[in-house]
Amino acid sequence: MKNLLVTGYRAHELGIYDNKHRGIPYIRQAIASRLIPLLEEGLEWIITPGQYGVDLWAIEAALSLKPEFPHLKCSIITAFSNQEENWKDEKKNYYQDIIQRVDYSAAVSKESYIGKWQFLARDELLFRKTDGILLVYDEEAGEASPKFVKDRALKKHNNDGYIYLNIGMEEIQSIADQEE
Repeated sequence: MKNLLVTGYRAHELGIYDNKHRGIPYIRQAIASRLIPLLEEGLEWIITPGQYGVDLWAIEAALSLKPEFPHLKCSIITAFSNQEENWKDEKKNYYQDIIQRVDYSAAVSKESYIGKWQFLARDELLFRKTDGILLVYDEEAGEASPKFVKDRALKKHNNDGYIYLNIGMEEIQSIADQEE
């Protein structure tokens, strides 16, 4: 696998409203621990949609691994331009900092938000350009936005052998328990 899509919950779906939440480091650590064996096997790109939540924490996890895996590249592909324009300043600044540190960033649609089709076009591109997905999602915790991505990834897995990897809440909780 050369290119991996990493996505999952939006921060608000986890009850996280700022970057000071104590659960974020555990989520980043769970992602990093899943990335290491993939990087050792030749993973080259981590690609996310760049939404506030798992997407950006995954980029942070990947960036933290770059000293050990200098071949790793990080990319954010958003659905539309200026996705952060309505975010609060703290989140905007955080996003802009991450955008400056990735190897590549772009928007599928060069316009600001127009409609749902922009998300569909982004997802189509992300699935076409990646060999697999690492999804942070746990249906037992209740349905949320990652459900649609999971359904699509599993369909692609069954039809094309697309690689499906998942991090659930138990895995994150186990890391938190070990740390405390």
